[in-house]
Amino acid sequence: MNWITNQVLPKIRAFRQRKDTPDNLWTKCPGCGQMIFHGEMAAALWVCPQCDHHLRIGAKERLGLLFGEAGHSRIAVPAVPTDPIRFRDSMRYAERLRQAWQRTNGEDALVVAEGDLDGRRIVAAVQDFGFLGGSMGLAVGEGFVTAAKRAVQGRMPLIVFSASGGARMQEGMLSLMQMPRTVVAVQRLREAGLPFIVVLTDPTTGGVTASFAMLGDIALAEPGALIGFAGPRVIQQTIRQTLPEGFQRAEYLLEHGMLDMVVHRRDLRATLSRLVGLLLPAGPRVEQPEMAAGPQHP
Repeated sequence: MNWITNQVLPKIRAFRQRKDTPDNLWTKCPGCGQMIFHGEMAAALWVCPQCDHHLRIGAKERLGLLFGEAGHSRIAVPAVPTDPIRFRDSMRYAERLRQAWQRTNGEDALVVAEGDLDGRRIVAAVQDFGFLGGSMGLAVGEGFVTAAKRAVQGRMPLIVFSASGGARMQEGMLSLMQMPRTVVAVQRLREAGLPFIVVLTDPTTGGVTASFAMLGDIALAEPGALIGFAGPRVIQQTIRQTLPEGFQRAEYLLEHGMLDMVVHRRDLRATLSRLVGLLLPAGPRVEQPEMAAGPQHP
């Protein structure tokens, strides 16, 4: 009886509980700790109805909010070496990438798409923090350059949503080389007279902040987004001083002239549409190219 009571019955109860109670019905808000029904949170654009905290969302959700029912087409990014320096820590980098690809259906930390924004054709590049912290490696650099080239080719604005922990350490110096590559791509947009708008989301740090994220013609941010190079804890430990309240948050940067606007997620699409109309009133419509399938990963 002890064996049945102590081992068999608990396993049966645990199995039944897992079957009867799906684990995705509720979402815990990181801001106030409230448990919000999943459907309610999705209807609120992943903004907490209780405290207005903007939760992190993936590239798929971000593109859906931007283009809406008009839809969009993914732009294929050229394949890059997957493990250029054969890095290994607690796991082989190649295996870590494979697991991340499985979670995101083959995407990397930057997804590039083209679509209509209220009648104007635009290119959008969205970083996904869920893919290795949105880190910038060869694939992200190549994706950003591809987005800029497509924008110049089609005379379209480029809108970038940044969300990153910085450069991808598993690719060593090659990841740092993506910083000047993205800066050159931005310069080509400016030479072509095309708008480059950046929306900084939580978090935007490291090499991404030190390159394209702070080079937008207009810099927007979502409320409460962490934006900086090194994290506040690192800075505080280095200078041994207490940092101001709200340091490196979007509202603090707006107050100190580093941002143009802090925009609530529900107003973001309309704000971007208005800005594109002001910066590029002609709003050329171009024929949508045939999009190749994304790179195939091992």
